[in-house]
Amino acid sequence: MRESKLEILINEMQKLSAALDRIAGPAPAENDWNKAECFVWAPVTHHLQPVTKPNRIDLSLITGVDHVRDILFDNTLRFAEGFPANNVLLWGARGMGKSSLVKAVHAKVARDSGSGLKLVEVHREDIASLPALMDILRQADMPVIVFCDDLSFDHDDTSYKSLKAVLDGGVEGRPGNVVLYATSNRRHLLPRDMMENEQSTAINPSEAVEEKVSLSDRFGLWLGFYKCSQDDYLAMVDGYARYFRLPVEPASLHAEALEWATTRGSRSGRVAWQFIQDLAGRLRRQLDETA
Repeated sequence: MRESKLEILINEMQKLSAALDRIAGPAPAENDWNKAECFVWAPVTHHLQPVTKPNRIDLSLITGVDHVRDILFDNTLRFAEGFPANNVLLWGARGMGKSSLVKAVHAKVARDSGSGLKLVEVHREDIASLPALMDILRQADMPVIVFCDDLSFDHDDTSYKSLKAVLDGGVEGRPGNVVLYATSNRRHLLPRDMMENEQSTAINPSEAVEEKVSLSDRFGLWLGFYKCSQDDYLAMVDGYARYFRLPVEPASLHAEALEWATTRGSRSGRVAWQFIQDLAGRLRRQLDETA
């Protein structure tokens, strides 16, 4: 018995629907804020992937940056309590604890305030998807820190415009329950030669440079991190050794820590942590809260 034209049409429509489903892929998973305190934004599926064991250290272990630590903590606490707070750019020397500070401050404020404060990390390559993320966060019933680590933009990269609009531009603006924290080695986020090149070729040079510099200006707080002194470096090492109860004499600890820094050619919080990891390994000790 031959199929009617209606049956043929229905079959073709079903095939087309199945093909579109295959192209679109699986439906985005439902975002469950109760699964974790920290999440990673997956723009392809519009999903917030929970991070059940965040890579972070206790706030008490971050030393040598007391001033900026206190400023960031106060800004974050006010935000968690529902008061006005600024977007923050943490910039400066490598390895001085910029990203560690953001994660440690979030953990302490979330624990102390009882506000349900969440941290959502956005990878640098996903900056252009920030407007879609804002649509999701706008509906959340808790405060959220959107965090981008090692943020900078290269030549011909226009994704900075998405960040610029989210910071305080656009019709909708930034959701009231969201602040953006970013770390960078550069204060102005774009290469100096890129700005100078645009200045030399633009019809109105000052406006071309202003377009680039104004991105950083949209962060209400700029917190600078600088290379640490030998005393600060040894204080970091002492703090780690004391916190993790590593059985080593102070004189020996300092001598080994300074030798380690010499072989690395620098002193920083990251170098201090790498030394402690090496020392704990040689002592056959675990680096955890119960050490």
